[in-house]
Amino acid sequence: MKARLHYIFQSTKGLVLLAIAMISIVTAIWGMLSGPLAEWGLDDFLVSMTGMKLIPAEREARIIMLYHSISLAVVAIETYLITSLISMKSHERSLINGTITFGYLITMICGLTFAYFGQNFILHGLFLFGNSLVFFAGLLLMLALWPWRDEYRIQDEGLARTQRGLDLERVAFFTMAVATLGSSLFGAVTGSYWGNGHETFLAEDLIREPHKTYLQKSIIGHLHIMLTLIGVAITLIVGRWQEFRGRLHKIAMPMMIFGTIVISLGAWSVVLFEWAHWIIYGGSVLVMMAALFFVIFSWDKLIRTGMAERGTQKRRFGDKLRVLLRDPLRFGVGWQMVFMNFTVSGIGIFMAVKLDEIFRVWPAREERIELTGHWHILSGIIATIILLYYADLAGLKGRARRWFGWLIILGSDLAFGAVTVFEMKRLFVSESLQQPVVNWTMLLSEIGLAIVLMVLATLMVWRLVDLFKRRGRWKKEAEASSHAGWGPESRDGFIFGTVETNDQEVG
Repeated sequence: MKARLHYIFQSTKGLVLLAIAMISIVTAIWGMLSGPLAEWGLDDFLVSMTGMKLIPAEREARIIMLYHSISLAVVAIETYLITSLISMKSHERSLINGTITFGYLITMICGLTFAYFGQNFILHGLFLFGNSLVFFAGLLLMLALWPWRDEYRIQDEGLARTQRGLDLERVAFFTMAVATLGSSLFGAVTGSYWGNGHETFLAEDLIREPHKTYLQKSIIGHLHIMLTLIGVAITLIVGRWQEFRGRLHKIAMPMMIFGTIVISLGAWSVVLFEWAHWIIYGGSVLVMMAALFFVIFSWDKLIRTGMAERGTQKRRFGDKLRVLLRDPLRFGVGWQMVFMNFTVSGIGIFMAVKLDEIFRVWPAREERIELTGHWHILSGIIATIILLYYADLAGLKGRARRWFGWLIILGSDLAFGAVTVFEMKRLFVSESLQQPVVNWTMLLSEIGLAIVLMVLATLMVWRLVDLFKRRGRWKKEAEASSHAGWGPESRDGFIFGTVETNDQEVG
């Protein structure tokens, strides 16, 4: 048991596994309160079995605490991956991981208990305490990522850097961490005014309100920028995983740094200026271009390595396509970013350009559906990218690797594509004739999500069963983590001086 606890709480793979398992449990239980499961009566069964108190007037507050509980666990996963991939001292890594683990677990357990099982305000205080611990872990991460130390300077000509060896990829991680801390304060400051000039609301409920308070605008800016920065973080993480480098890396990193700064300033400025959305658009273009350069690099690398392994000199389109698709995990992270442009980014830009001409003419409910779907699809795509990376981290190989990857990709894309059609249905069908479209899109979205959740459940059961084995995969991973050296990373083998670096199970 001691060895298992050491694996779960002190190795990267164990920490990520725990966080995904916690999110899966929350999704499985609270998913019964909405969608088809609620229509089948499982919500009533869950409430009667668990004693949940679902007062209608408190619905918005419950949803806010549920989303924070899940999102902080996602932030924790990204933090574990960052501390495993980026050079830092071992005590910094341990302190960051331990603090954020304790923080998100307290937030999730106490927050959901408070929101759904009666308002014991001791639990609410612990919920806030957990949030504070996660914020403190972010401060520690920011300090550990400080890129201007001499020992973190690089000499590799293939990586984005300054003439003095400043690692621009590390600067991008640092900028993302600082922006995330600043953006989280938007929610924290507004939260401090609850009951004293601020009331609970969902952002999509205010879309037609002509006048919004500063606190309401802060919350709207907060939810937009936090989800965006989670996306920036996972883009940088998978770039490091797939060894993003070369000419495109040198172009992408400055764009990612400047784009993160611009989009953050734009989201913060929404509180004061109506035209601040144009700043957000500018920053978004830079971030999206940086992600596009990563996709081009990763797909080109998959094709080149695949051709080299097969020893073929022919580079016909069919041959390139076959080697590109041979590994759905590495191909999938780039594909999901491309697919996002059709279901999130492109739709969002079109909506912004045609807002007064088209969308404000629709009933408010239709615009609300579009906004809600927009945010959920973006968060869902980020989740699938994390799952694809974790599957590689967990060591899936062969047929299991291919089945897992393709089911995640196809299931999620089916669901998100159907929801996109459902969002925009008023463009091509009238309200009186919409029911067949609604029926089919809802059916396809539920089938797609069911596939993703069943595949995730299979992965979690596999890892859970493995934990009960005396000499399971977890044992080997724990031993590899314990015996890993702390020498310089292969990527940073040209750093100046000596530094403790990431654990080799991920490197």
